[in-house]
Amino acid sequence: MTTPYVIGIGNAIMDVIAPTSDASLARLGIEKGIMQLIDRDRAEVLTGAQAAENEKSRLVPGGSVANTLAGLGMMGLRTAFIGRVAGDPLGLSYAEQTEASGTVFVNPPVAGEVLPTSRSIIFVTPDGERSMNTYLGISAELGTDDVNPATFSGADWLFLEGYLFDKDMGKAAFLKAADACHKAGGQAGIALSDPFCVDRHRDGFRRLVAGPMDYVIGNVHEWTSLYQVTDLEEALRLASADCGTVICTRSGEDAILIRGDERVTAPVNRIVPVDATGAGDQFAAGLIYGLATGAPLAVAGRMGCIAAAEVIGHVGARPESDLKTAFRAEGLI
Repeated sequence: MTTPYVIGIGNAIMDVIAPTSDASLARLGIEKGIMQLIDRDRAEVLTGAQAAENEKSRLVPGGSVANTLAGLGMMGLRTAFIGRVAGDPLGLSYAEQTEASGTVFVNPPVAGEVLPTSRSIIFVTPDGERSMNTYLGISAELGTDDVNPATFSGADWLFLEGYLFDKDMGKAAFLKAADACHKAGGQAGIALSDPFCVDRHRDGFRRLVAGPMDYVIGNVHEWTSLYQVTDLEEALRLASADCGTVICTRSGEDAILIRGDERVTAPVNRIVPVDATGAGDQFAAGLIYGLATGAPLAVAGRMGCIAAAEVIGHVGARPESDLKTAFRAEGLI
């Protein structure tokens, strides 16, 4: 079997991480332990404050789908990422680090007078809490011009990030990519990403799930929001009528996977999280690895749960250990 090729489209967000004190958080007016969206001016203020406190911040490429692709690459699959960065120092570093980790960064950094590269300015206090301040910048401007159908030659799987569905140009890019993937003989899917995102664009998401998406990943809140019901079983019934493969994660409980008439559950590893960042991203990585390599649905779901457990066991949104070794230990491969 040839090595599966997975293409992802999502926000290209550079994580700019540095230690700080609780006093500094208070001085800067940062609410501790949460993620909040900020504008360009606020991003520049916080970037300057972070630089003043630390000689050098740690730069780690991030973004939900980018994290998933990194996990898939570590499992041995071929990966490519379609995202937008500016030709500024953060954007150049993002592209360089992505390529160095084995994922093809499809589009070159955008030169000229454009929005800056997206970044999440992360302040880490001594107790390990991460206070994230995210400026979406140029990555949110992704559109159809960023999607070249030729990129999809030989593509087996496409994975999309629901956050980019916030803008019409992102919706159009998703449809173009799904069409190109299907013409190449591949499968297209999406992570719903956020219940508030679903609330804002429910009709569009419903058309996407019932149309070009072959698989969709969501959690309890996202699925019930999508179908405007309170009962998860009813939401999953409606989802299964719309989409061929439906995956529902339930924090701390077994994941539910439905494909046609087949329904299975995948047990989670119940551990105390060190850092929950990236749990959903790596669940998707394990799941897609299983699906792409032809594993049974229950095995693919279990791989997702193992990958999620690994990433919440340490700080950071990408795996630090060999997940295929963990899969072998459980007899999954």
